[in-house]
Amino acid sequence: MKMFENEKIFILGMARSGYAAAKLLKNHHNEILITDAKPQDSECVKELTELGIPFMQTEQPEELLDNSFDYVIKNPGIKIDHPVCRKAKSLGIKVTNEVEVAYHFLPKDIKIIGISGSNGKTTTTTLIYEILKKAGLPAVLGGNIGYPVCSLVENVQSGDILVLEISSHQLHDIIDFKTDVSVLTNLSEVHIDHFGTYDYYKAQKIRIFNRHTEKEIGIINKDNKDSMEYVGEIPSSKLFFSATGEADCCVKNQAIYYKREKVVELKDVLIKGMHNVENMMCAIMAVKQFDVKNESILAVLKEFKGVAHRLEYVDTVNGRVFYNDSKATNVKSTQIALSAFDNPTILLLGGLDRGHSFDGLKEYLKNVKKIITFGETKERIKAFAEELQIACDMVDTLKEAVETAYNSSEVGDVILLSPACASWDQYKCFEDRGNEFKECVKSFR
Repeated sequence: MKMFENEKIFILGMARSGYAAAKLLKNHHNEILITDAKPQDSECVKELTELGIPFMQTEQPEELLDNSFDYVIKNPGIKIDHPVCRKAKSLGIKVTNEVEVAYHFLPKDIKIIGISGSNGKTTTTTLIYEILKKAGLPAVLGGNIGYPVCSLVENVQSGDILVLEISSHQLHDIIDFKTDVSVLTNLSEVHIDHFGTYDYYKAQKIRIFNRHTEKEIGIINKDNKDSMEYVGEIPSSKLFFSATGEADCCVKNQAIYYKREKVVELKDVLIKGMHNVENMMCAIMAVKQFDVKNESILAVLKEFKGVAHRLEYVDTVNGRVFYNDSKATNVKSTQIALSAFDNPTILLLGGLDRGHSFDGLKEYLKNVKKIITFGETKERIKAFAEELQIACDMVDTLKEAVETAYNSSEVGDVILLSPACASWDQYKCFEDRGNEFKECVKSFR
């Protein structure tokens, strides 16, 4: 019997992935129960109910699970030691996720590029997709980037190239899922609250090479010590990239080379920072496996402004260059942003006050000529700036901060929104904060 057909399936957690999995599974004669601790979109619940898929809102979903179920499909955001997962294990029920479900219903003659890593996944995934499209290849974008793979199955055609961002949370629960090309951007110590230890987290990340043989391609960061520790465990045909030395893809004379051929000069790209150079190298290596010409790569890299709200180039107005890094909701992210620029920088900091220290920014502020601070944290940031003897203006709102920064700036300055704080003091989400920043910049036109 084919997996996920004529079976009884328990979906733990709805959101987008559970909803998409339920609809796909219903098309294959499965009996389904979907649960979530929180209320869900009423229209989606109504649609599932009309399809014969009951939705149960409960904080004790484990009470609904018994040995009559064949699979638990877990939302990736739910912790791996959830009571349902523990009970499923005791009952001998497999726990997996919607990526695995979708894999079993995809055409067999497609190609899959999978991208994972602690940082850079979304930018790398987007670049690969955009370059393939520019080259005229039939690329489909999905995964952790916001499109559940189950929602794509109906439209994926024979010969397509599926470009998937895959998180560690998704990798933890895959079984048969396999890519043709896997990219591991880097490894660093994150998500320990979810996985318990860094070693266990790393072990999940290298599952991006799940079921690989020498026929499949693995792309690995030669400069990342933690990634290189696992090279011996990766069975793929391996390609390496490096921003500091020789590799299959590397940086020489301020240009990116692949297999000793110059692909693009760094001065010609809009996205800045060594982390973005690494993202570009990953993308170049991945698309080269599909014989993409340099013309298509150049066309994208010269125009690509970055993923929205992640060190996104916004505009240059009267010689001032604006970047939107609203996604930087912690000090580590702002460190990465500040490392990207050598120009004099006016930094916009502030937002929700979680009581966290800003001391981690100290060694990254050498090019910051002024800080403009706003939101709940403004008084603490003002004191932090004064301690370092960096000029600082304190305002209430982001709109005032952008106007103050512009009025304080000179030709050649970078005006950078990289707040090092969450947005929830004044905004529903970081996207709203970033969009307001972009609207403010637009007004200077």
